[in-house]
Order: sequence, then C-alpha cells, then structure tokens
Amino acid sequence: MKLKKEKSIEKPNLLRKQEKPIRVENSVSAPIEKVWDYWTEPEHIKKWNSASDDWHTPQAENDLRVGGKFLSRMEAKNKSKGFDFTGTYKKVEKPRHISYAMEDGRKVNVNFSAKNNGTMITETFDPETTHSREMQQSGWQAILDNFKKYVEASNFQ
Repeated sequence: MKLKKEKSIEKPNLLRKQEKPIRVENSVSAPIEKVWDYWTEPEHIKKWNSASDDWHTPQAENDLRVGGKFLSRMEAKNKSKGFDFTGTYKKVEKPRHISYAMEDGRKVNVNFSAKNNGTMITETFDPETTHSREMQQSGWQAILDNFKKYVEASNFQ
C-alpha cells in the first residue's frame, strides 16, 4: 500500500524577528551612589533629561521599586511637541542595576559600575520601529551625555 504524501502547508511566521538591543554608555566622574541618586530622583531628572537644548522635562515622577512606575514628561520648550516617557520597574538593585519595561513593552536595562574615581553607565534598550536605530542611539546617547555634564557640574561632595 502506497501512502499518499500530504501537501505541506506553510504557516505564516507570527513572531516578528527580534532586533538586537541598542547600547549607549558613558563614564561619569562621580561616585556610584551619587550617580544613582541623580539618575533616580525627580528633582534631578528634570534638569538633565533631554536630548537637545530646545527640549526639557518639566515633570518627573518616580516610584523606584519593583512594580513601581515612572513618568517623565518630555516637551519642546516652545510647546510644539511633547510626550510622556513612562514605564514599570522590573528589577531594582541599588546602586548597580535598573531594568524596566516601557509602556509599549520594550525593555531597558541600565547598569552602573564603579570605575577608577567614577561610574560607568551602560544602557541597553529594545529599538522601536518608527525611527532608525542610528537616530534612537544618538538620541539616547545625547541624553546620557547631558546626564554626565549635569552630574559633573554639580557639587556632589
């Protein structure tokens, strides 16, 4: 008896190909504890969280605990554009690591490590699909560069 060979029906791939996370980093000349505080306290976040001089963060809220939420209202200074950057913390290990999920489900990891009279900050994040990887990387790097300038210009003794 000869078995009839069934036609193979190709099923569509419902899983979207995962893109490699984007990485930005910078070394800050300040102790890790102070870097952690400036990174996580709303009064500081409002002073450094922008990618360019024509944007700012007029509002910041932060419930820094697993399951806690954060909000940074980012706006053009001329009020022509703005958005809420929000998420939920998944892991908090003071002063070394923070991971969170953004409202759209993308994941972010931030690592702080003490290095020769300073702190290395490394952020990795899942890219979104609206803007190019290069644009996202340069925007997040600009914010990290602003953070470095803010901390290093502050009197943190």
